[in-house]
Amino acid sequence: MTGGSRGLGAAIVRELLAQGARVATCARTPGGLDDLAASAGAGSRLMTGVADVTAEGELEAFVARAAAPFGGLDGAVACAGGARGRGLAQASPADWSATWEMNLGHSVRLTTAVAPHLRAAGGGSLVFISSISGWKPAPQAQYGVAKAAQIHLAASLARELGPDGIRVNAVSPGSMLIPGKRWDRMRHEDPDAFDRFTREFPDRSLVDPAEVARVVAFLLSDAASGISGAHIPVDKGQNAPTPDGY
Repeated sequence: MTGGSRGLGAAIVRELLAQGARVATCARTPGGLDDLAASAGAGSRLMTGVADVTAEGELEAFVARAAAPFGGLDGAVACAGGARGRGLAQASPADWSATWEMNLGHSVRLTTAVAPHLRAAGGGSLVFISSISGWKPAPQAQYGVAKAAQIHLAASLARELGPDGIRVNAVSPGSMLIPGKRWDRMRHEDPDAFDRFTREFPDRSLVDPAEVARVVAFLLSDAASGISGAHIPVDKGQNAPTPDGY
């Protein structure tokens, strides 16, 4: 799993460990990984490593390191992602390229690296973490376009890899309340704006990362053996993806 040191990634790691899985996860910096390992208390069932998923060879090397001690791999989650740049007039071509690589490009490279291990295991499951912005327009365009591409990638690869017993699905979280992140800061710094934003949710509450993590764990499990090529929103019926529209 990529991007597992904090936020949604860490929630997915913890859910998988709670269900008895062995998990290998990477992130760009060691601090969050060290904190995760110390707090998870999973011992040898959790392997962590530093890797930049956009750097040539680093993701592939991490997959190889993960497969060795575990005796193979049964699934993978592309959770790392992000965006660069602002609106169309301010975003440079480099911003678009970087955003594309952080999201779609790394998902393709993870799949390419993991697929031989899944074939050797007789099949497995891949999950791409997309976003509500991938199917409900929101600023910035480069992020939404990359996330929409992940949704299409899952549907296409599900057809291509299905004969090998490999399932591929996309999960699109809505706006999540994560300590220290954008919506949590808004809740404390501008409670009126946060209150207005909660009106985009039928039950007036943002998505909990644990709610997304449970869906991802299900898709990785044999209980989801009939699900492939699907796009599954976990957004609590959210309307606009951001308080900025659209």
